[in-house]
Amino acid sequence: QLRLVESGGTSVESGGTLEISCEVFGAPLGRFCLGWFRQAPGKEREGVAALIREKTAKYSESVEGRFTISQSNTKRALYLRMNDLKPEDTAMYFCAAAENIRGYCSGSLKQYDYYDWGQGTQVTVSS
Repeated sequence: QLRLVESGGTSVESGGTLEISCEVFGAPLGRFCLGWFRQAPGKEREGVAALIREKTAKYSESVEGRFTISQSNTKRALYLRMNDLKPEDTAMYFCAAAENIRGYCSGSLKQYDYYDWGQGTQVTVSS
């Protein structure tokens, strides 16, 4: 069974940089479509970034140009590097996976397209 474990969340000041990680256990990374989501208190979960191929991705408008999603097949991990962080980026960040049964990943930012989720890691940005 696939297990996703996020780490690296912490408190940072506005304008700062942070990279969070998601380790994938139970199956090879290449079998899955992967993405990052976040949920702030009182708000719905939203898609932030999702891989299409190893170095191609889709991003939400709110993070385009500031966040970068990447993966390491050797380390079996997914990463989200976040630059120029803003207080509105404060949220619980989740990695998500869906088995790649179609042979390609669309880079979906819709949570209903993913079936496996981690427990989340908290990112707090202070102004």
